[in-house]
Amino acid sequence: MRIYPIQTGNFKLDGGAMFGVVPKSIWQKTNPADSNNMIEMGMRSLLIEDGNKLILIDTGMGNKQSDKFFGYYYQFGDFSLDTALASLGFHRDDITDVFLTHLHFDHCGGSIQWNKNQTGYEPAFKNAKFWSNQEHWNWAIHPNLREKASFLKENILPIQESGQLNFISGNPIQQVGFDVLKMDGHTEKQCYLKFFIKEKPLFLWQIYCQLLVTYLYLMLWDMIQDLY
Repeated sequence: MRIYPIQTGNFKLDGGAMFGVVPKSIWQKTNPADSNNMIEMGMRSLLIEDGNKLILIDTGMGNKQSDKFFGYYYQFGDFSLDTALASLGFHRDDITDVFLTHLHFDHCGGSIQWNKNQTGYEPAFKNAKFWSNQEHWNWAIHPNLREKASFLKENILPIQESGQLNFISGNPIQQVGFDVLKMDGHTEKQCYLKFFIKEKPLFLWQIYCQLLVTYLYLMLWDMIQDLY
């Protein structure tokens, strides 16, 4: 098994939305905001090469949303999922499985793209099985008011409509090649990955989205987006 961290892009969002009640005078010391109060975020996925399987963990934000949406979540820089895959000698059509830790737009938005005529949506990984878990899927399609803005139907429902959606059940190691734990916290029943490297367990709990200056998880506060 080979594991590759890949950078899929950068974006900016409002610093107050990220840190909530934490005073700006504190968080701006490590994550300074621009003139629009926006801070920089890095989008990262994980690529797993395991025998005949090429598994992508989370897909980033994608680029199909409206100009208004990208006014709130401004993408910048030269990183993209396609260039990251190409740098490793892969193409998105090589992906056999897409595993989604959860269905917030910044983790699953790249799973679905416009079709050629921009009349509808289609999977961005035509040869892949998509994996989620039933409990979180139900939460995402029937969200509460607080999380509703993070679960976008155009990112989620087309996966099911494509017939490529699968749910983890029974023995995840047989299904995707690694163990999966479901926990609440950032959202309901988010998937946490468990690998064994030389017989030692390796847990991956938040694959993808972190502040470019990665002090967030070293501090005494957490994102306002976390439920618990």
